[in-house]
Amino acid sequence: MKPPAWADTAADLHRHFDTVVVPLWQGHGFDARMGLPHEALDQSGAPVPDTRYRAMACARQLYVYAQVAGDAAQAHAARLFDALPRYFHDPQRNAWLFSVDAQGQALDATQDLYTHAFLVLACATYFERSRDERALRHMLATARLIEERFGRGDGLYHAALSAHGQPVRGPEQNPIMHLTEAYLAAAGVAEPVWFVQALRRIADGIARSFLDPDTQCIAELPLGTADNRIEPGHQFEWYSLLHAAPRVYEGLALPAAVPRGCLWARAKGVAPDTAGVCAALDMRGGMRDATERIWAQTEYARYLALAGEHDALAVQLARFEQRFVHAQGWREVIGADGALMRADMPSTTPYHLMAAYAALRA
Repeated sequence: MKPPAWADTAADLHRHFDTVVVPLWQGHGFDARMGLPHEALDQSGAPVPDTRYRAMACARQLYVYAQVAGDAAQAHAARLFDALPRYFHDPQRNAWLFSVDAQGQALDATQDLYTHAFLVLACATYFERSRDERALRHMLATARLIEERFGRGDGLYHAALSAHGQPVRGPEQNPIMHLTEAYLAAAGVAEPVWFVQALRRIADGIARSFLDPDTQCIAELPLGTADNRIEPGHQFEWYSLLHAAPRVYEGLALPAAVPRGCLWARAKGVAPDTAGVCAALDMRGGMRDATERIWAQTEYARYLALAGEHDALAVQLARFEQRFVHAQGWREVIGADGALMRADMPSTTPYHLMAAYAALRA
């Protein structure tokens, strides 16, 4: 069988990830004094001085290294896993901190759904590889905490609670999407019936409160919220999540709508000459933020791969490699004209690279 037209580019991207990105965050990207990943590196690969360390950033790095082959990567994953409860879990409140300061002391005690979702995802991924029972316990306990404190009982969740557990932000699409990702991973290692029931409730809640009937896109905030927006990258990300578990979502409205929303997002939010995905559109498709973030490009590539759009994928990967990847790492945000808009490389981005490249391998 003849390999697809994008196979050589994909092989280059895999090599770049394996030989540049993975060693980078085991080396210069890891603060050995703290036992935590640095928050960011500059374009040469040197650490940007840390003013904080976030639980979410450590969890995303754990997600990556739990899946990298080799003893060195697995030892690194074990270090990252050990750091999560040591720095970020408050046993007195049975709560996870959002961040600690440069000395490892509690900095922001906000209970953040986005962070909790990544803790569940990272622990599920690490348990699947290591069979470390501590990871399974943290995964299940954090899922229970999410349902008890963040859940509203209607498939939607508060985005953030105060340190004392009072809601401070209502439902938002992005943390609920990552909770979906986390529960899909968790269902693969424990209590599948419970997690599937939760996933179906979430899908119904998203369809009811966030799915725009005109565009079939999932808005960032509940419909009717002032100054709402649509992020094309999140349409592609939802497609990948729903595509991964068709039996979970059988008979629901969301999996039927999202492919149509992706077509709208491609028409309105992807530049035809560069295949660059813009950051945000208004609810009618007008340009709201023309900057291009690397995560949205990786989600577009993953969507094209899963949807079998091979010709479009060949063009997109070639443009992505030219515009976003370089010998020392990557460009995090560029303008529509290709100008660098953000100089650092965050520790959270390898998570997006790995997810997209895994779809290409598959």
